[in-house]
Amino acid sequence: MLSTALVAIDSTIIATAVPSIVADIGGFAEFPWLFSIYLLAQAVSVPVYGKLSDLFGRKPIVLWGIALFLLGSIGCGVAWNVWVLILFRVVQGLGAGAVMPTTVTMIGDIYTVEERARVQGYLAGVWGVSSVVGPTLGGVFSEWVSWRWIFFINIPLCAAAALMIVRRFHERVDRGRPVIDYRGTVLLTTGLTLLILGVLEGGQAWAWSSPASIAVLGAGVVLLVAFGFAERGAGEPVLPLWVFRRRLLVFSGLTSAGVGAILLGLTSYVPTYVQVVLGTGPLVAGFALATLLLGWPLTASLSGRVYLRLGFRGCALIGATVVLAGTALLLLLGRDSSVLEVGAYCLVIGLGMGLTAPPTLVAAQSSVGWQERGVVTANNLFLRSLGSSLGVAVFGAIANARIGSDTADPARLAAAVHDIAIGLTLVAVLMIVMVSAMPRGDRPEPGAAAEPEARAVDTPVRRG
Repeated sequence: MLSTALVAIDSTIIATAVPSIVADIGGFAEFPWLFSIYLLAQAVSVPVYGKLSDLFGRKPIVLWGIALFLLGSIGCGVAWNVWVLILFRVVQGLGAGAVMPTTVTMIGDIYTVEERARVQGYLAGVWGVSSVVGPTLGGVFSEWVSWRWIFFINIPLCAAAALMIVRRFHERVDRGRPVIDYRGTVLLTTGLTLLILGVLEGGQAWAWSSPASIAVLGAGVVLLVAFGFAERGAGEPVLPLWVFRRRLLVFSGLTSAGVGAILLGLTSYVPTYVQVVLGTGPLVAGFALATLLLGWPLTASLSGRVYLRLGFRGCALIGATVVLAGTALLLLLGRDSSVLEVGAYCLVIGLGMGLTAPPTLVAAQSSVGWQERGVVTANNLFLRSLGSSLGVAVFGAIANARIGSDTADPARLAAAVHDIAIGLTLVAVLMIVMVSAMPRGDRPEPGAAAEPEARAVDTPVRRG
């Protein structure tokens, strides 16, 4: 939880410090890169770290991630211009890319199937608290101390997280002579970088139909196709192609992508809607959205009991249906809505997410053994990041079509949020379809092994 907090807080803490940073080191035009480059570095490195954790064990990878995050934080804190700040945000993102999948994989290693949903609920709670604490800390440091302490505060947090993992987390790994797939790693990370960069910047830095957009997206697709061919002959592929041939893993991953799209759609536009249309301050807007991330851990902590009775698929179907109900309620929002309505609708969506995301991830983890769990977990989380990137692009295009250049017009923004709510509802419908396509199986048994062998979904093996 402490390691996850590093990643979660730094995803939001910088948002309220924009004026202070620009006033000190300049670079307002380049400032959006501080957000996108961090998310980009994190997303493209997740699959690689997932494989490395299977080869070398979880502990060295998560400690490496914390060390990188610490180095990036120190560099950001002493940055003398915006480009140095951007460079060390890349380092931070690469560290976050190691921490995120490895901590979730560790949960799959040491907890039973029954316990995992509850513990993942704790991690979801970290994100919920960070969504409120992050911007608040950013504002406090910027106004009363210095924006540089936004990054320096990570030093004791990194030290505490690393110390606790060194002292408390123990594993036995038969490393043998692991083979690293360098060619696949370069092709995968470069191709994903170009693809996600094209999606994030399309319609922003360049038009979708511009030569730059076509070149970036086209090069990314070509490199990923080359990666697919290269992996066929790799001894230890960085991302084994069997991940995309197993029905459970494919549809649980696509469900995760839907989760990412809905999360980014809400976090990108709900606070702006609450401030501009409903006329509140940023703090109230933040709390309205926080109900989404506070509802998630509430039901995630209970989802273990639900899927023990109904199976992973049955639990996730209930959750996806609740998410659909919540996104449909967003269609009721208008210029005369209240903040309480917004918070209530986001809470419904969060409650649904807590019954959808943990069961699909636990189902994927439970279908493989220890040596494949890192890859499977990382692939699931990567697809969530990819869904977030696609969500930013699609919902951004919808908002731009409605709002144009007048972002302060309440009527246009309300109409844009209504259109985005339609898009979110369609994504929720697709999530139900994806969950329905997951293979059926027996209900998981209480006390199922924390390190099961490969098997069908919903049939974990008891401890010997």
